[in-house]
Amino acid sequence: MKPRLVYVNGRFVPYPSASVHVEDRGFQFGDSVYEVWAVMDGGLIDAAAHLRRLERSLGELRMTPPFTPAALDRVLREAVRRNRVREGLVYLQITRGAGPRDPLFPPHDRSATVVVIARGVDRAAVDARAEAGISVSSQPDQRWGRCDIKTTGLLANVLSKQAARAVGAAEAWLVDGEGRVTEGASSTAWILDPAGRLRTRALDAAILPGVTRARVMEIARREGLEVVEAAFTPEEALGAREAFNTSASGFVTPVVRVDGRPLGDGRPGPVALRLRALYLDHVRNTRPQIGVCAQEPGS
Repeated sequence: MKPRLVYVNGRFVPYPSASVHVEDRGFQFGDSVYEVWAVMDGGLIDAAAHLRRLERSLGELRMTPPFTPAALDRVLREAVRRNRVREGLVYLQITRGAGPRDPLFPPHDRSATVVVIARGVDRAAVDARAEAGISVSSQPDQRWGRCDIKTTGLLANVLSKQAARAVGAAEAWLVDGEGRVTEGASSTAWILDPAGRLRTRALDAAILPGVTRARVMEIARREGLEVVEAAFTPEEALGAREAFNTSASGFVTPVVRVDGRPLGDGRPGPVALRLRALYLDHVRNTRPQIGVCAQEPGS
């Protein structure tokens, strides 16, 4: 759903006229990071964890965080309020700013570019997708070597998503040179293996440390499920009891087909559906929080 107003460098401006400088480093080099929060009942979900990841991404790129916690709280919540979002997403992007095109970092006193977009989503459609389950298509992982940083350099993800769409799949599972799934193009990949263990790849430079991944892992362990951080192949997924993806936008989404072949009986599995329900219970019963950053947004 189209937002009404967008926050750009200290001001809320109408969506059609929101813009950044033509020599912004995010536009020219992908020299920028981003975060996405789910919004439920007008509140930000797992806000503090997303902010910790944002702070880490900024640190890995040697960018100075342009926010204090209070300033970030005001901007994100005001974006939600002004766009009248009850169920949706908030997108935050921070770039190293604008200046003459030069690969070297600009002087440290250059102002960052900060953009916040809040938009509604059709939550009923998201729920229906989870109830039916989705198909995934395995695609070669051609991304750069630091996928643990949430940067806007997403061309390889885009191409993989498009290739998956071309064969009728909703998501791409990216596969490394050893034939193992790293993660989805915009999600974390999981299976419930024949031994009844939940498996997802261990955190390393090849995958993003998913906030929803961590929360679902915590919920699964609390429910007595064994969670193993170990990679799997697409063929192992086809032999698994269940599979699913996790993400801020889709929560827990069952996978029912891999590369055009049904997984199990081709229907969402009970464990994935149970984890989705428990995750949604958690976010509905947890008061949204704002976490840690540093310094005021530039004007």
